[in-house]
Amino acid sequence: MIRTVLIDDEPLSREIVKSYLQGYPDFEVVEECNDGFEGVKAIQQHRPDLIFLDIQMPKINGFEMLELIDDPPAVIFITAFDEYAIRAFEANATDYLLKPFSEDRFRKAIEKFRSRKADEHSKQLAGTMADAPVNQERIVVKTGTKVRIIPVRDIHYLEADDDFVKIVTDEGSFLKNKTLQYYEKALDPKQFVRVHRSYLLSVNRITRIDPYQKESHIAVLRDGKQIPVSKSGYARLKEVLGI
Repeated sequence: MIRTVLIDDEPLSREIVKSYLQGYPDFEVVEECNDGFEGVKAIQQHRPDLIFLDIQMPKINGFEMLELIDDPPAVIFITAFDEYAIRAFEANATDYLLKPFSEDRFRKAIEKFRSRKADEHSKQLAGTMADAPVNQERIVVKTGTKVRIIPVRDIHYLEADDDFVKIVTDEGSFLKNKTLQYYEKALDPKQFVRVHRSYLLSVNRITRIDPYQKESHIAVLRDGKQIPVSKSGYARLKEVLGI
């Protein structure tokens, strides 16, 4: 039996998927979810083989939800917005259904799922999600069993920390299993500058830039924190700040 979870804030959309799935007796819908938070819990509880996932949902979107899952199942994205298609395929989705979709189009998506091995898909999805950044206004992090949404405007700086990135805010620091290079691409380059190989800095937090030894500098933040600035980082800062 293929265990399936439906994650969509529109009840009608979930009903359509369930009605189409009636033609596939080896598929079992083990849970329906209204948002991404419910989706994370359902996936952790049921360990489904396949999820039907809406992208634009309240609280957190479908892409953000997948970032919170360590070993994601196969995914068929469902959305009313075709602007997400490219990123969905960058995330190596099994398929992408644009609402409203016909039963014949649904059948093709199921055939694609059957033709792929779920375990291979999970590894590919986990890897390619990390390589498909999109301009972000917030970052979703998981601390224990809790999920926190960090607005980008609240970030002081990001620091490389072994295989993680430390995101520093007024409320403390949070670890994210990403690379600094990922966030360098995902965040607004006019607001966040790679000032050092280990630091990505919010320019709005800088109070002054002091010269340091050789050709390096130190950026002093509002709270007094000092961030090293390399020669190339200083050049990037000057370009962004217009100095």
